[in-house]
Amino acid sequence: MTIGILTLQLHIPECTTLKQKRGILKPILARLHREFNVSAAETGLNDHWQDAILVCAIVSNDCAFCTRALQTVLDFTNSQWPNIQIIDHRIECL
Repeated sequence: MTIGILTLQLHIPECTTLKQKRGILKPILARLHREFNVSAAETGLNDHWQDAILVCAIVSNDCAFCTRALQTVLDFTNSQWPNIQIIDHRIECL
């Protein structure tokens, strides 16, 4: 069994409150889950208005499949939300 993990560090320049940040991130997390069947959550920088760390996870029996699927999630995120900057990302297989 292989667990693939995608970690995204995001910068959302238009956010001015935590409530606004939550309103932007909640639909993103729901759509990633719905489109790609991954588990997705905000895991860090919860008290920062304009920054967030999102983690997506997928389970498979093949590390290559996990890597390809998470790369697709990364590309999709980059193309669907151009106003959100991806500062850093990391794909790991465990």
